Order: sequence, then C-alpha cells, then structure tokens
Amino acid sequence: MNRTDRLYAIVEDLRAIAPRCRSARALAERFEVSSRTIERDIGALQQAGVPIYAEAGRRGGYALEKSMSLPPLNFTPAEAVAVAIALSRTDQQPFEDDARSALRKLVAAMPGQETERARQLATRVQILMDKPGTPERRYTGSIGRVIEDALLKGVVLRMRYGDANGSLTTREVEPGMFIGGRSGSWYLVAWCRLRDAVRLFRLDRIAAAELTGEPVPGRPLEDFGSDVPHMITRCPALD
Repeated sequence: MNRTDRLYAIVEDLRAIAPRCRSARALAERFEVSSRTIERDIGALQQAGVPIYAEAGRRGGYALEKSMSLPPLNFTPAEAVAVAIALSRTDQQPFEDDARSALRKLVAAMPGQETERARQLATRVQILMDKPGTPERRYTGSIGRVIEDALLKGVVLRMRYGDANGSLTTREVEPGMFIGGRSGSWYLVAWCRLRDAVRLFRLDRIAAAELTGEPVPGRPLEDFGSDVPHMITRCPALD
C-alpha cells in the first residue's frame, strides 16, 4: 500500500470506530508499518485539516472528531447479516476494498448489543462454494481496480486482451459499465476503438491494463447497454 492509500485508509479506519480511539501500535500492525510511520502519517493528516486528536493514557490513541463519524444505525441483526452476506464475496466483485470498508462502517455504527446479536446470527449462516472442479472465474482484483479507476475518472483504457484462442491484441477502449455474467464471470462493456463498436471484455482475459489519461468522449450510457443481454446470451466470450 502506498502512502496516499494508507493515509486514506487510516482516516476510514478511525471513522469506522469514532469516537473510540485506535493506538499507534494497533494502526501500525494493521497497515504493516512502524509506529513512527503512523505518527508521521497522523501529523500529515492533521496538517491537512483532518480533525484527528490524540487521547493520552493506557487506553488512549488517535480518534476522529465525532462529527466525522456515522450516526447510530438502527439495523436489525437480520438486516446486518443480510448486508454481510451480500458483501461476503467481495473478492469477486468490483470495488471490493470499498465494500469491505462500507461493511466495517455499518457494523461500527450499530449499537453494541445489536452488533453482538448480529454476530451470533451470522454464525448460523454459511455460504455454499462452487462444486469441486467448477472452473473458477474470479474477479481479477489488480486489473479490476485499474478498470474501476477508468470508470470513476472517465478516461480511456489501454489493455492487452486475449481471445478464446489465447491470441493477444492491444486495445484502447472507452469504458461503459461492469456486467456480471454467467458462472461468476465479470465483463467490461466498452467502446472498442480497434473494432469501432461496443464489445464485451471478460476480465479474466485481460492480461494488462493501464489508464491513458485521455478523457472518454461523452457517449450516452444507452449506447453501451442496448445489446448487452443479447451479447452475453449469444456469446459469453467475444473477440
């Protein structure tokens, strides 16, 4: 994790437990750096105007100003478990880190008694995995995050893509949307400049991806979605 990502993650971690404290040692263990590094990071955040304050004492540490935390959330235990189940396979979905961060915030904002009841209920729920031998088509995290950035920033993506025979081509595409397909596959729907048309790209066939920094031309979202159901049904692995 680079420093910019760590600074953001520290704020989110403190926000999730606010107004409680987190010690420098605990933060250091969480982010696999030294306590001195955490202290420098906290100092940088404070200089940037983030309302973090230190509490002295054996149980002290760093805390985020209460106004920056979520208000108490009146989820029932069943509702909390339903959210946890929905986010339980985040390693196979876009924005996986954000999903886990959101779940931590929700749990931290629940009253203590309801949180414990939700944990007890969660022990009675299990997620069935695919049968042994089922081909695994996981959401590819590192490449997926590049695509997430392209969608969020609205920039053209350059990638190396393999067809059904394994032949690689270099493409510049204008990202449109993520689509969840059959067998757990995830697809990027994009305008392919090589083909001059909308194409589906299965994420596990993208060998490399990078942002170009070029803004995506303003195409209506309907341009990307009109043929998607037909394309997935007809051909789950296009060129």
